[in-house]
Amino acid sequence: MRWAGWRRGGRGVTDVAVAVAVALLIRYAIVDPPGPSSPWPAWSAWLVAAVLSFPIAVRRRRPRAMLAVACAAGTAVTMVGAVAAGAIWLTFVPTVLVLYLVATTASTAWSVAGLAVCLAAAVTAILIFYAQVFPGLAPAAAPSELPMAWPIEIGTIGVLLTVAWALGTAVRWKRDTTARLVRHLADAAVTDERRRIARELHDVIGHSMSLIAVKATVANHVADARPQEVRAALAVIEQTSRSTLAEIHRVLDLLRSDGDPLQDPAPMPGMADLPELAAHARSAGVEVELTVREEAVLPAAVAMSVYRIVQQALTNVITHAGPTRCSVTVDVGRREAVIEVVDDGPRHGRPPRASHGGHGLVGMRERTKMYGGTFHAGPRPAGGFHVSARLPYDQDGTAA
Repeated sequence: MRWAGWRRGGRGVTDVAVAVAVALLIRYAIVDPPGPSSPWPAWSAWLVAAVLSFPIAVRRRRPRAMLAVACAAGTAVTMVGAVAAGAIWLTFVPTVLVLYLVATTASTAWSVAGLAVCLAAAVTAILIFYAQVFPGLAPAAAPSELPMAWPIEIGTIGVLLTVAWALGTAVRWKRDTTARLVRHLADAAVTDERRRIARELHDVIGHSMSLIAVKATVANHVADARPQEVRAALAVIEQTSRSTLAEIHRVLDLLRSDGDPLQDPAPMPGMADLPELAAHARSAGVEVELTVREEAVLPAAVAMSVYRIVQQALTNVITHAGPTRCSVTVDVGRREAVIEVVDDGPRHGRPPRASHGGHGLVGMRERTKMYGGTFHAGPRPAGGFHVSARLPYDQDGTAA
C-alpha cells in the first residue's frame, strides 16, 4: 500500500510538467508578442521563461519562498522590458499558481498579505513598463488584435490572483473543517469505546459468575455422595475465576468513566478498516503512506486495539502537525503486532501547534500495556513525531 508515496511523486511530476508548459507559453509570447517586440535578444526568451516558471516546479517544498521568488521575478522582468507587450499577464501566471498553494497551507492572514503584496508588485511593474519601456519599443510588424492598455493587463492579473487565492482559501477551509470533524468523531469513538468496554465487562462477569454459581451449587449438593464430582466442579470454578479476574483487570485498566451497558453493541473495527482511516486523514490534508504486512490473522480483540492505536495516532497528527506527511506501518507476525506511525511535523513556514500529548498517548499506552507490550512516543531529531507500539498476543486474543 504505497498509494500516498505514489501520490507525492505524481504531484511532483505534475508540477514539473506544468512548469514546462508555462515556460513554453511564456517563451512563445515573448518571441511573438501581440504588441511591439522586446528589445532583448531572442535567445533571452528561453532564460526569462525558465526563471519565471522555476517556482512552479518546486512550489510544494517551500511554498512561501517560491511565492516571493515568482513575484519578484515577474516584477523584475516586466520592469526591464523582457516580457511580451500586450500579454504581460502571462509573466505572473507562475505567481498565480504558487499563490494558490500558499492559500491552501498558510493562515488566512498570511495568504491575504501575500495576495496584497503580489497585486501591488504587479500593478507597479505594469505601470512602469507602460510609462518607461513601452513608448521606446519598435512598432509591431502587424497590427495587434489586442489593445495595448495597462488597465487591461492590471485587471487580468488582479482577477487571476484573486481567484487563485479564493480557491486556495476554500480548499484550506475544507481541510480544517474535515480535521475538526475527524477530531469530533474520534472523541465520539472514545465515548463509544467506554460503553463497549462496560458491556464487555458486564458480559464477562455475568457469564463467569453464572457458571461459578452453578458449579458451586452442584458441589454443595453432591459433596458427601460424589466427592470426585466436587473436585471437578472446584477445578472449573478455579479456572473460571482466574481467567475472569485477568479479563476484568485488563478491561478495568481502560475504564475512566461509567458507560451505558444497555446500548446495542456495534461491530468492532479491525485491520480491514485501516485504509478508511488513512482516507479520512488524507481528506484533512495529511499525506498518509499506509503499509500493512500480515503473516497471520489477528484475533478480533487485538485487531481492534491495533485499529484504535492507529486511529489515535493519526488524530494526533491531524491535530498537532497537519497538513504534513505521515507513514503508518502495521506489521502482523504470528506472535505479535508492531505499529509505527511517523510524521514529518508541520510543513515549512507553518507555525507549530501544541505537541502531541494528553489522553491520546495515555490511551495508546494503556492499550499496549493491556497486552503486556511496549509503547514509545516522542519527537524525532529531524523533526516530526514518532509513535511505536508492540502488542504480543496468543491466538485466543489474550496477552502472550
